[in-house]
Amino acid sequence: MKQKQNRSFTVADRLVINVDQALRTLFGRPLVTERPNPAEKCAESELPEAQRDHVARLMRINHTGEVCAQALYQGQALTARREEVRRSMERSAAEENDHLDWCEQRVEELGGRLSILNPFWYASSFALGAAAGLAGDKWSLGFVAETEKQVEGHLEDHLAQVPESDCRTRAILEQMKEDEIRHGQTAKAHGGAELPDPIKAAMKLTSKLMTTSVYRL
Repeated sequence: MKQKQNRSFTVADRLVINVDQALRTLFGRPLVTERPNPAEKCAESELPEAQRDHVARLMRINHTGEVCAQALYQGQALTARREEVRRSMERSAAEENDHLDWCEQRVEELGGRLSILNPFWYASSFALGAAAGLAGDKWSLGFVAETEKQVEGHLEDHLAQVPESDCRTRAILEQMKEDEIRHGQTAKAHGGAELPDPIKAAMKLTSKLMTTSVYRL
């Protein structure tokens, strides 16, 4: 479903929209774009039980990562100062919704479950995104670019762990990786600034905390 961008929203409107988006992200079905699930072109593969459980947990991590991405983009779009930046954030958020939906479907197919920590990670990421937006568009965009760079490495690591025979999971991860690279490039093209090394290190530490906790819970 395409979201219309042909009207202006007040801050109050955007807050209501963000509450709706949070509820859809955490407890319902997200509003996706017109793109089909990349896994549709692949047949299901037979995996040993232990391997199937591991892949399901990896996809649970990816799902929570998309929950965080959705919250980040929504928070940044809420506080963005330039309209073109806001529109870019909102389009990227819509594509992240695709990822969210695809990951949830794959977790269910593998017999896994979603993380019980998703509400915590959504709230934390939304606050972080809003703060980045308040710091200024160049820093907000720089935050997006660095986030997507780190996500790209994270997806490459998961692809290395997913069996070649698991075409459905790999198709989703490959499309996600392609999208994340494009989102990062778009953020740089709109003027994203290079973040200081301590902030990059803090982002990596937070990501490690998220992946470790969500793999278990």
